[in-house]
Formats: sequence, C-alpha cells, structure tokens
Amino acid sequence: MEELETLSPEREALAIVRALRAELERQLASGSVGLPRAVRSAAVAESAVAPPEFEAPRTSPVERAAVVERAAPPRPVYPTEPPASEAPEYPAFAQAPASAPHQPAAAAQSTAARPVAAARPEPARAPASDLDPTTYGLADPKRQQRLELLESQVRGCTRCRLHEGRKTTVFSRGTGRLGLCFVGEGPGAEEDEQGQPFVGPAGQLLDRLVATMGLLRDDIYVCNIVKCRPPGNRAPEPDESALCSGYLEQQLELLNPEIIVALGATAVRGLLGIQEPITRVRGSWRLYRGKVAVMPTFHPAYLLRTPSAKGPVWQDMVEVLKKLGRPVPDLKAARGPSRD
Repeated sequence: MEELETLSPEREALAIVRALRAELERQLASGSVGLPRAVRSAAVAESAVAPPEFEAPRTSPVERAAVVERAAPPRPVYPTEPPASEAPEYPAFAQAPASAPHQPAAAAQSTAARPVAAARPEPARAPASDLDPTTYGLADPKRQQRLELLESQVRGCTRCRLHEGRKTTVFSRGTGRLGLCFVGEGPGAEEDEQGQPFVGPAGQLLDRLVATMGLLRDDIYVCNIVKCRPPGNRAPEPDESALCSGYLEQQLELLNPEIIVALGATAVRGLLGIQEPITRVRGSWRLYRGKVAVMPTFHPAYLLRTPSAKGPVWQDMVEVLKKLGRPVPDLKAARGPSRD
C-alpha cells in the first residue's frame, strides 16, 4: 500500500484491478473460490476513495463472467428419467402403480415383464376337483352350471372352418343323470336347424332304441365329436375333429359318465384314437382316458340303411344295461304271444 500512495489515483485504480484479476486467475488454476481477507479489505478501502474517473479494466464483462464460470465448482449430476421416446415399452399390466415403493435395480430386473409366446387359444377349462364324483350330468347343479358355461363358449367358437356354414352350434341334449352318454359324429341338417343332436330320422331311431332299453329319453346324455354341421353331412375332417376335441373332453369331464356308447367309426376314432373299421371293434369294451368304459357300436344312420345290423346293436345295448346294473327287458314278452 506504500507504493500505491505515491501513485496517481488512475494508476492506483489500475493496480487494484490488476491485483483482482491476478487473484481470479490464481483461483481458476487452484480451484479455490473467494478473495483473501487482506486483499478484500484493501480493495474495499481503496474503492471507497477512488475517483469516479478511473481506468476501465482490460477485460470485458463477458470475459469476466467466463472466468467466474470456469472458477465455480462443478455442479453435481443427478440421474434423470429418460425421454419418452427412449423409455422402454412394457405391457400395461406390467407397469407399477405411481405409489409403488422404490425397488433396487436387481429386484426391478427380476420383476420385469417377460414376453409370452403366442399360443393357440384353448377353451376355458372349468375345474372339476370340487365336484361330487358319485353324481352324473345335470343331476349335480355345479356340473349343470359349468356345462352351461362351456356351451356358451361353444356358441362363439370359430376355431375351424365348420363355423363358416353353420346356422347354430349343437352342444347336447338330455341330463345324463343315469351316467350313460351317447357320442355321435356331428350335426346334420335338422340338428343344425334346431340346435340339438339326433333329432332327425337317425335320432328318432336312437330314441326308440333307448325306449326299448327301458330308459327315458332325457335320462341319457347325447353329444357329438364336432359341434357344427359339416357341409353335405360329410364326416368331419381330422383337423376339424382335433380342434373341437377340447370341448368334448371338458364336456365328458363335467358329465362324469359311467359308460360312453360310441356311435360309429368317427366317434370311435375321436374318443379312442382307433383307426380300425367299426365292424371289428363293435361290441368289445374299451376305456376312455383309462377310466370310462366305452362300448363301440353302429351309428343309427347305418341302421337305417342296414336294418339287419339292429340285432348286433341290441346285443351291445344289453351289455351296456348289465354294466349299469339295470334290468334287461324281455323283448319276447313285450311283443306278446306269437301267432304260430
């Protein structure tokens, strides 16, 4: 300060400015901030007596601001959310709610949604574990309710090409309360009109056969391998039967029959996977799913064309009645005394 006293006021101001500039450059190099107390006090004291006409510093305001910015300590960097265009896409159900607590990175990775492979839609399967195994068909309210639910699913089915020409789906008829189920091939023209299986000429013959057995029409359960009419009443194609098999499996699982009568070769193939002609397998007991007794026999439509086959079919029905523990009707007594 002794040297400053001998200088003119202009040179004193210039010396102070140069000292401040040197101090700022030193702080920029060292990373420190602020002025030493002695320099700050001297600068304040000298500025109080300095005349207004002092020599301007050789640095512009923009340059001084750049110096201060470079001298400032670096700002801490905090993690930010990615832009919306870069954010990962998740299914809506996999997104956590806004109030969910923070999860560590490892936990978030383990709970992330994984892609699910596309699969062929299957009909919803109603659980049967809580059903009474000693009851059959619609005699059990729970079975009836679940069969009705399955029937509603069948009405909207479009899994195979048969749905393109149908008027309605044909699910079943009867209660099945006796534990006896007849499975046919597929709906015909009259069945497609009425929405019930076996209501045409073949169905009327089946009703007479059931009456001859001493059973009521509604006490048995009747359904088909496929639920839609094949064009021209042809036999269902293998892929059509396969796509409809899930419905039949659930139907029989909920029905819980004691005996299934397979009517014709298509029903035998659909239930048992047997490719042999019906003439070879007819009349011999088989098992469905290893637990339900199956009696293969001729289809009623075949009996309309071949009346001589009614005798073998009646023999098959006698075996069914015996297995059910029901009496076998005496057909001779029912016909009355002979005229001979």
